[in-house]
Amino acid sequence: MYFCVMKKSTIAFLGLIMSCSFLVLLSLQVRYIEEIVSMRHEQFDESVKRSLYNAAHKLEVYETMRYLEQDMAKNEIIERIAQQKKEIVTQKFDFKSDGKVSSFEMRTIVIPQRHKQEKNIPETSRSLQEVVRSRYAHQRALMDEVIYKILYTASSLPLEQRIDFHALDRDLQAELLHNGIDIPYHFTVMTSDGREVYRCTDYETTGNSHSYSQVLFSNDPPSKMGILKIHFPTMNNYIYSSVRFMIPALFFTVVLCIAFIYTICVIFRQKKVTELKNDFINNMTHEFKTPISTISLAAQMLNDSAVTKSPQMLQHITGIINDETKRLRFQVEKVLQISLFDQQKATMKMSELDAGELISGVVNTFALKVEKNGGTIITHLEADNSMIYADEMHITNVIFNLMDNAVKYKSDDEALRLTIHTWNEHDKFCLSIQDNGIGIKKENLKRVFDRFYRVHTGNLHNVKGFGLGLAYVKKVIQDHHGSIRAESEYGVGTKFIIVLPLLNSK
Repeated sequence: MYFCVMKKSTIAFLGLIMSCSFLVLLSLQVRYIEEIVSMRHEQFDESVKRSLYNAAHKLEVYETMRYLEQDMAKNEIIERIAQQKKEIVTQKFDFKSDGKVSSFEMRTIVIPQRHKQEKNIPETSRSLQEVVRSRYAHQRALMDEVIYKILYTASSLPLEQRIDFHALDRDLQAELLHNGIDIPYHFTVMTSDGREVYRCTDYETTGNSHSYSQVLFSNDPPSKMGILKIHFPTMNNYIYSSVRFMIPALFFTVVLCIAFIYTICVIFRQKKVTELKNDFINNMTHEFKTPISTISLAAQMLNDSAVTKSPQMLQHITGIINDETKRLRFQVEKVLQISLFDQQKATMKMSELDAGELISGVVNTFALKVEKNGGTIITHLEADNSMIYADEMHITNVIFNLMDNAVKYKSDDEALRLTIHTWNEHDKFCLSIQDNGIGIKKENLKRVFDRFYRVHTGNLHNVKGFGLGLAYVKKVIQDHHGSIRAESEYGVGTKFIIVLPLLNSK
């Protein structure tokens, strides 16, 4: 009730503030999600690129080790021949790759030198230095030979012979796991001119629109390089999995926003209902005050002995009291009637009716009132089938109300012209009641069927009523499974169109 007494501008201001707050909160959450997704995507890209680089580097290390082992194997025969006469010095080399140590041994053949016992210490020292120099020169020659083979022999081989694809797959998987990526992947190896030389066994194209590339053997001539391409079918799910916890918060924010908007709408609706009820109370007070005042005045006149002595005057006064009492009772019944309909307590006495005959009877009865106001009624009863299933009393009241409104809101500048038209449309019975009255403005037309609503005419009360007549009409038509709409142009007139189902379509 507190909101009902607040000013409309205050409610609108509070609603604007709360709406802006919810929108800002929602936008911040969306922005936060976008930032998380972007950061997750960057981390994923960096991890994949690091994994590809390490795998490619291992591939080069394995090739170097393979050539060293081949070169050492060639020297084994010479070692066996010289084993008795020569000394073999074994030296161990270690290769470090990504924290892992790979090692191989290199044996150097050294011809022992016989030294005379009589040689002194300086001569012995010079002899040992010569042995070390000889050993170093021989090992350097071996390394130069291996490097030469790698530069000029290995790059001339096709990629199929240089790469162990199964080992490459294992290295890729190990590096990706080491960088925190444990999702399916598919890869291919191509030459620099785009020719595919290998494709993993479970390869599929899903997600290949966003792939990562890594050059293999980057120190080789450009035409001899290879390209490793890898893509992840479930990459998007992996990236967006980090923001799933935000979805419930986003959902509840939207729910709260919807609930708030609904609350604001209810507040405005309650505000309108309060205003309409206030107008209704004012109208009802005015409508009841007139008959009550008339009855009170007539009652006072009955106390006058001069009036009681004149039977003609007495009859006139009692007639006024009777008419005003009926008028008062009619107004009370209208209020109770719309209340019953609103609470779904009114019952319909449905029966088969000829709508054409019913309308003709109403027109004949109402013609006197129209003619009394200087108007005419024109009828076009063109419906071939006018049999409906309806409550005779309520349908009669509907037609009376619409025709009575035409008389109430007639134009002062020209005579009333009321047109009644019936026709059939498919399996429907259609009725239109059109007048040339003052009409209704477009902004008021959509609310004429609301309870208690009356078109504002300032403080003028030249047209009596509570704003319940058209609400009653709409309720009756809806209870008969029909529809009603209004067409109007301000200053030209109003037209009400009623559509009811025919009896054979029930």
